[in-house]
Amino acid sequence: MSSSRRLRANPPVDKYFPSDSLVIGAGVVIFHLATNRVVVCKDTRNDIWFLPKGRRDASEETGVTAIREGFEESGYRNRLLPLPLPHIQPRPNGDAQKCDTEPIATRLLPVATHYQYMLFWYAAETLPPCIETSLNASASGAFALPPPFPANTTLAQRVAEDQNEDGGVEEPKRHEGTGVDEDEAFYVGVLMGVEEAIEVLGGSSGDVVRRAWEGVCLRKKMEGEK
Repeated sequence: MSSSRRLRANPPVDKYFPSDSLVIGAGVVIFHLATNRVVVCKDTRNDIWFLPKGRRDASEETGVTAIREGFEESGYRNRLLPLPLPHIQPRPNGDAQKCDTEPIATRLLPVATHYQYMLFWYAAETLPPCIETSLNASASGAFALPPPFPANTTLAQRVAEDQNEDGGVEEPKRHEGTGVDEDEAFYVGVLMGVEEAIEVLGGSSGDVVRRAWEGVCLRKKMEGEK
């Protein structure tokens, strides 16, 4: 992995924020598993690189927020990717499932003097061509929530779904005009290698990509891939 330093957790804090003082958001690291690349966004006004993220809609689940914001800001349809990353959330009924779609990390951002921003980061993947085609037909280019990653599908089986008739890899489709505000009209989603993404992002965003990719590599190892 990249030689840049891995970020450590900050000490726990005790803070209180009533509902009118807290904004909850979610962001996403979208992998194209067949080519070991990750989606990174660029603001074409200032050439700043970033991961897609944004505020949660009222009553929306944060995982859905991550998927939606990933599509709106990068143009790539995506779905959450279950990974064997360590966490301390309980599983109901003693479920022995080894891979989860829990947030990779959470960040607290004081973006204004009168409210706190809490951001949850998730891992995701680009969609198989068959699901991409189906959603494009039914949603006419608008956001639509895709079916979840199948519980019994390995990453190797998933990668095989991206192969085209010539034996090559099907490039994931990037949609134009998916932004919902004036700023997002200037965002462009780009697929780049994991190491390069960690380098251009840096800081906590680079660390999120690193942690997500470590989860992908660990899942491959668990499933017997070399």
